[in-house]
Amino acid sequence: MTEQLNEITQKHCANPPAKYDDLSVLFLNCTLNRTPVLSHTEGLIQVAQRIFEANGVTTKVIRPVDYVIPAGLGLDMSQTPEWDRDDWPQIQKQIDACDILIICTSVWLGEKSSVCNRTLERMYGYTHQFNAKGQYRDYGKVGATLITGNEDGVKHCAMNILFSLSHIGYTVPPQADAGWMGEAGPGPSYRDEGSGGPENDFTNRNTTFLVWNCLHLARMLKDNGGVPAYGNLPDEWDAGCKAGFDSPEHKR
Repeated sequence: MTEQLNEITQKHCANPPAKYDDLSVLFLNCTLNRTPVLSHTEGLIQVAQRIFEANGVTTKVIRPVDYVIPAGLGLDMSQTPEWDRDDWPQIQKQIDACDILIICTSVWLGEKSSVCNRTLERMYGYTHQFNAKGQYRDYGKVGATLITGNEDGVKHCAMNILFSLSHIGYTVPPQADAGWMGEAGPGPSYRDEGSGGPENDFTNRNTTFLVWNCLHLARMLKDNGGVPAYGNLPDEWDAGCKAGFDSPEHKR
């Protein structure tokens, strides 16, 4: 941490408004680089991770690119004729177990990475399932995003990712995105020497806001049993389906 970030974090953690040590956060680092290749996005993840852990929160980082994740919307694509192996179900179990999910990506051609897109698609494939209250399964979970790159597109990627999480069922807090773009065009990436990324006050401020807003919202949701199951139960609706026709949406 920078000296300023460290001082502010210590001040915040000295007298927080609640306890957060029963919460867990999962970072899905949608870098294109497989472990152990350097990930610049992971450098920013570590800033958020240290603030979470300073509050006793359990954290974990997964790189989906390390796994075999087929295209498709099936729960397990290895059960289809198209694919012999699918590692996604083991990632989905860890998504299901966390209170806060943070989708992290680098920017390429102004867009989130292909790995990030595949990740969101596979999450979407589970949205026809319900939770114990009969809501869509991800109601009650908090979602956010961290983004790095040395070209424009941070806000564009954040808009898409946060909309996707909200549409799937996640609750998105205020200031739920943070990123570092660096110098536009070819130039240093976040963790390159002299990039200025780890020392950037604007990025560190937004990352700090993101962490605390995720903590506050996750605390409220967990203490109140998630989102009330009133007025949002899919089984009360036919979803516009007609007899003999499949639903045009993946969600039933």
